[in-house]
Amino acid sequence: MEFILFFMVGVVGNVVGTLVGGGGLISLPTMLLMGLPVHSAIGANKVSNTVSSLTSFLVIFKQKEVTTKEALSVVALCLGGGILGGLIASFLTGETLTIIAIVLLSFAFITSFIGKGNFEGTESLRVNKKSGPALLGIGMYDGMFGPGSSTLAMYLYASQKIAYIRAVGLARIGVFASCFGASITYISTGKIIWPLTLALMLGAIVGAQLGVRLARKLKSEHVKPLLRIVTVLLIMQIVIDYFK
Repeated sequence: MEFILFFMVGVVGNVVGTLVGGGGLISLPTMLLMGLPVHSAIGANKVSNTVSSLTSFLVIFKQKEVTTKEALSVVALCLGGGILGGLIASFLTGETLTIIAIVLLSFAFITSFIGKGNFEGTESLRVNKKSGPALLGIGMYDGMFGPGSSTLAMYLYASQKIAYIRAVGLARIGVFASCFGASITYISTGKIIWPLTLALMLGAIVGAQLGVRLARKLKSEHVKPLLRIVTVLLIMQIVIDYFK
């Protein structure tokens, strides 16, 4: 029964995560409620997201909606950030990670009302003084904690006037890179409970494929409201967990 539940969690979490980020809103609390240690739950998320995000990115990449140059830029920054984040996490308390998550997500939520990006642009990703450090920071955050990292990336791509389906592809390859880097750390420290992680991974692959197909049908004007809803839910969940 546990394996079926983990499979379904992977499906639902990755549909949401692919569309607007925030898949951790579903998967992490469920795993923690089932009694998984926090580092094992985060590690399972990282390993499953590494595989599922790559499969969904490849679907978009094959349609030539993301260039190789863009993908490699995101991979380099998020992979480095993910490795650093995974290492830093081992030195930080759960309370500190929670506070970092609340601050980052609150900042993203507030700036979403200030920025003019709405996923209707036609720009390519340009790594500059703003986007470069932001991608590195998102990778670090994903390696350290995770919930909301894709959501933060989507806000960044909206501010860069990048079209929605391209933003989804870039967010997915970014998740792959940062989760791959973090997974190395979690696997090497023996935090992974493999049977449950594999069940989550299979569900995540199915969910990611469904999410990519739904993304093509989602209108750009609906994305930002959905992002804001997911962001508020993420903040609420993290605050509640913190006070528990």
